[in-house]
Amino acid sequence: MSLLYGGKTDIDVEKIEFQEARDHAQLEMPDSIPVIVEEEIFAEKKDLKRGLEQRHIQMIALAGTIGTGLFLGSGRALATGGPVGLFLGYLLTGLLVSGVVISIAEMSALVPLSGSIIRQAEYFFDPALSFAQGWNTVYSYSVGIPAEIVAAGVLIEFWVPSSVVSSAAWITVLGLLTIATNLLFIRVYGEMEFGFAILKILLIVGLIIMGLCIDLGGVSGQPRLGFHYWRDPGPFVQYLSIPGPLGRFCGFWTTFSNAAYAYSGVEGIANAAAETRNPRRNIPKAAKRIFIRVLIFYVFSVFVVTLLVPSDSEDLLNAQGTGNAAQSPFVIAASLAGIKVVPHIVNAVVLTSAWSAANSGMLTSTRTLYGLAREGHAPKFLLWTNRFGIPYVCVLCVGVFIALGYMTLSNNASVVFSWFQDLVSTAVLVQWCIICLVYLRFYYACQRQKVNRKTELPWAGPFQPYAAWISLLSFGTILLTAGYPVFIKGHWDTEEFIGAYFNLPLIFGLYFGYKWMKKTKVVGLKEMPVKYYVEIAKENPEEEERPVKGWSGLSILWT
Repeated sequence: MSLLYGGKTDIDVEKIEFQEARDHAQLEMPDSIPVIVEEEIFAEKKDLKRGLEQRHIQMIALAGTIGTGLFLGSGRALATGGPVGLFLGYLLTGLLVSGVVISIAEMSALVPLSGSIIRQAEYFFDPALSFAQGWNTVYSYSVGIPAEIVAAGVLIEFWVPSSVVSSAAWITVLGLLTIATNLLFIRVYGEMEFGFAILKILLIVGLIIMGLCIDLGGVSGQPRLGFHYWRDPGPFVQYLSIPGPLGRFCGFWTTFSNAAYAYSGVEGIANAAAETRNPRRNIPKAAKRIFIRVLIFYVFSVFVVTLLVPSDSEDLLNAQGTGNAAQSPFVIAASLAGIKVVPHIVNAVVLTSAWSAANSGMLTSTRTLYGLAREGHAPKFLLWTNRFGIPYVCVLCVGVFIALGYMTLSNNASVVFSWFQDLVSTAVLVQWCIICLVYLRFYYACQRQKVNRKTELPWAGPFQPYAAWISLLSFGTILLTAGYPVFIKGHWDTEEFIGAYFNLPLIFGLYFGYKWMKKTKVVGLKEMPVKYYVEIAKENPEEEERPVKGWSGLSILWT
């Protein structure tokens, strides 16, 4: 076919064919949109390589929901919220996150561009929001990535003490490996995340089986536990020694912030849309299966935890802050049952989880930075790509911030660095709120322009717009109340207050600052390029789905 067009590439031919179809349909782009959307789509398809298969996206989606938040962080939530508080907190947060995921997936199926929400905010809300959320994301990951690298280094110290090998060595090695893997073909990243996800799934299944055996009395010399710890010390914890139902409710409410951090990254299935093969089919497919996977692998795992370890366990409280396998409630349960090998297995897989999180953060931040440059919100040299189709300048710019990890080598600087980690955690809630907000504008634009979501969009998410509204209001409430303990008499903490609320003035400052400088306006519902994207999808159908080959024994995990 390319011979008919003078030897042009397949992408050039595809672009010409689309333009001809567009001209035939007499479809016009709204004048209020400053960027020619078709140029953005075909430019990315030419620069970035679509190396992520369906199985990669499926497992990346799953890997985003299983990590240190489950293996380690659930112990802290158990100590503050009690068994029932922990279980309900993670279950409800999982339901709310599902609303965020189906919202971002519906928009990304129609608008498969790198950067995900920052590109969609440009067209469906306001360019100022695209700028604000884009740089907020880059900022949060620039601090979050070195935090994961440091966490991986601490996990290695479980076997090799810092007196033998300095922590700086592990930070250097792991940091360089993270940069190197993100400079290679995107398929390398996909295969790595696929392997990490398999390890985490095998571990979590093994831990669930182990936990049920311990709880039901299957370990020699151990009595049957059942729901004993739900009754003694009780289903909830009197948080901060506040008496009565209020103290128990406060303990339960604290689990939401912990669970939100644990679920962070689950919306990342759309960040590499421009590098995903058949994104209009594969991204929604991953989104539709998020809920059942969260229910099986995450909520059920947390439920098992509540059966094994009492919320007032001294081992649980003393282990907080160690950063290694000793902090995991699964390890504490295994130790109580006399099983000695589990800590080493958990530490090994959590190590891969920490490095996987660093890789995932690098992908998200670099594609966000690339998306910002595409929209004119960042320097154009960030658009340079290598022969593998990787925006290598973005990778190198974000990689520089891994050096922040060396701050942990000094005790005083380590305190400051931990404080910055707290600042980053609120960015997760901010992003989820923005995703829901942008989606609602997109949804009502479809109604105003009489676009039938069920028949004209590549995929229409279920339970909309109710899912987006509920998630927006719920996460907005959690965000506003995240630092509530500092307002209780005798519990004021300046650092905790700033950590909980600094992100609010930051996002508003970025938004209104850009709006004032560039004089941007909120895009009207009739002016959004929804029909334009629908036409692009119709004129560029994806190839038919091929059956998954290989790994047949594990295919149920992603099909």
